[in-house]
Amino acid sequence: MTTVPADRRRPVRPARVVLHLFLATVAIGWLFPILWAVLTSLRSYDYTARHGYVSLGGWTLNNYFTAWRTADFGTHFLNSVYITVPAVLLTLLLASCVAFVIARFPWKLNIALLGLFTAANLLPQQALLIPLFRLFTQVPLPAWMSDSELLYDSYWGLILVNVAFQCGFCVFVLSNYMKALPHELYEAAMVDGASVWRQYWQITMPLCRPALAALATLEVTWIYNEFFWATVLMRSGNKFPVTSSLNNLRGEFFTDNNLVSAGSVLVAVPTLVIFFLLQRHFVRGLTLGSAKG
Repeated sequence: MTTVPADRRRPVRPARVVLHLFLATVAIGWLFPILWAVLTSLRSYDYTARHGYVSLGGWTLNNYFTAWRTADFGTHFLNSVYITVPAVLLTLLLASCVAFVIARFPWKLNIALLGLFTAANLLPQQALLIPLFRLFTQVPLPAWMSDSELLYDSYWGLILVNVAFQCGFCVFVLSNYMKALPHELYEAAMVDGASVWRQYWQITMPLCRPALAALATLEVTWIYNEFFWATVLMRSGNKFPVTSSLNNLRGEFFTDNNLVSAGSVLVAVPTLVIFFLLQRHFVRGLTLGSAKG
């Protein structure tokens, strides 16, 4: 075994040390609230009331069981599934259709159409609160679609809002990805007599699986964690998604932060599971096109 002489070793650059220290500090600062919430959720309220939160002891798991019962997380987790799954599927389907048209057909209005979808993401959602609320309280729903007579206080209302606000980002990502696909594939498909629908469904969509997987991971996280519109457009407590049900853990005169922390950890578990399950596809979708060859 040979050793590298001391004078031939690569010197450690101060800039690299500073960069590593900066990245470590940012990582610790990013993880600190999560770790603090987990630590708080594992301690009893009585112990922290006597000794303060900056202390160790009073370990218990009762906060998780109490939070599950008090907030009725079982029902509200299902509500989140009813909202998130259709919203993600509709978003990816509609966005892929628009992206295919933009990438496949060289129309003059393609850039304007892409800019229109992208500009929708730049508009603050709160700016549309009043007009959307009035619209949803006036648009009726068929009886077979929901037990609610209006879009207001229905699952479909939240699904449509999320689809509308998420389509722009997905169109932007998918259109850029589809433009990188070889045009010869479509020429060969046209020679074989493939229709536009077959070109979209049997050629483009299979090749876009990595990008779709990455977008699905992001969309599930964003729509599942959505809190604002569920609070505004929902009235029935038994229809709230799981994020809005955290309000059930707040007391009238005081709030048990240990209980709220336990509920927050329970709410975050599904998104963590989905991310780790789709991590390989997510990273692959984000890194496509970063290297040539």
